[in-house]
Amino acid sequence: MSNYIGIRHENKYTTERRVPLSPKHIDYLIHNQKLDFVIQRSSKRIFKDQEYEVTGAELSDNLNKCDVIFGVKEIPVENLEAEKTYIFFSHVIKGQPHNLSMLKRLIELKCNLIDYEKIVDDQGKRIIFFGKYAGLAGMITTLWALGKRLEYNGIKTPFLNLRQAHDYKTLKEARDAISEAGQQIAEQGLPAEISPLTIGITGYGNVASGVLEILRLLPMKEISPEELLLLKNREKLPTNLMYKVIFKAEHISEHNDRLSDFDMDEYYANPLNYHNVFEQYVPHLSVLMNCMYWDKRFPRIITLDFLKQHWAKNNSQRLAVIGDISCDLDGSIECTYKGTEPDNPVYVYNPLNGEYSDGFEGEGILDMAIDILPSQLPRDASEEFGEKLVKFVKPIAFADFSQSFEDLELPRPIKKGLILHKGEFTPEFKYLEQYL
Repeated sequence: MSNYIGIRHENKYTTERRVPLSPKHIDYLIHNQKLDFVIQRSSKRIFKDQEYEVTGAELSDNLNKCDVIFGVKEIPVENLEAEKTYIFFSHVIKGQPHNLSMLKRLIELKCNLIDYEKIVDDQGKRIIFFGKYAGLAGMITTLWALGKRLEYNGIKTPFLNLRQAHDYKTLKEARDAISEAGQQIAEQGLPAEISPLTIGITGYGNVASGVLEILRLLPMKEISPEELLLLKNREKLPTNLMYKVIFKAEHISEHNDRLSDFDMDEYYANPLNYHNVFEQYVPHLSVLMNCMYWDKRFPRIITLDFLKQHWAKNNSQRLAVIGDISCDLDGSIECTYKGTEPDNPVYVYNPLNGEYSDGFEGEGILDMAIDILPSQLPRDASEEFGEKLVKFVKPIAFADFSQSFEDLELPRPIKKGLILHKGEFTPEFKYLEQYL
């Protein structure tokens, strides 16, 4: 059992302002659950130190006295302490190379690691997540980026009046601004040279739900992938209407045996039996929002070779912006070569020479690849995240991690998310040994 529970300050990114538990949640846990908290001081956190102090929590520059420590993003190696229980997004479950040194250090220090991403119910559905806010912020910022990119190409649109998500004080303020842009489009239309403006969305989980929530504020008609391919006679289509297309797995990949239908279970079990067919839709899209789960077993949906070939033919330049919310580097969108931060959120990829340039200028496709998108709406995102996490704090704090994994008493979803127990991989995560 832990005497003190720590909330760490986030120091991986200078722009990270989220928290796992807001002052409201800490107040409840102190006064109703009788828990003791130490809050690591932070000058950039969306909630001020004083807001935590009035709850009765202790403020400190370090969390040395805490056995259980909650955070949001990865913890730098030099900040890890021996035999502690850490709960944060570790981003190691795919064997991500940039986090292996952190994982090795956690093992050396005999720590317990619980990853929010793997806290799931018996159906495998995630319980504690920021995903919806990644979608909300990603769509807001992509619309802003679209306006700026079109302006670079000499085209003025109502999207120019938008700002990045983090430049709005609240989600409501951002929604109001997008609604106003939508009203202008409905009344005045978009320039003919970019009409019909089509937005494709890959995936249909929490992230995609956030994207769709923002798109509902615009004059938008949903069409199927098949209808997208038949969207002809563009000069006859209304310019005051936009189109959205939701792509599911069966639209993205096809069985190698063309006589076999798409089967989701088989696709996840044997992805080598399938190949990419998504590229047929790319020339018809103005914006692509990538919200899908991907790992190296699955086909990419946009490759560098495809982009080079089609850009040279001059028939894929309709695609102005990719909002790569999934942000798998060299992954499903192969031209996403790095994650970006809000102070430098976009870069242009030139398919002909393979070069990248930060900012909005240059020939090619604009890629928005901020990998901490929920941090752009830190207050709203943190409040909702904490609502999902708060009920698990006491069981984690009171767990006796000195016991064997089999005897360890934790809520079932939390135990599913336990990657390391006393510095050793738990049964479900033994596969990570291959990356070390």
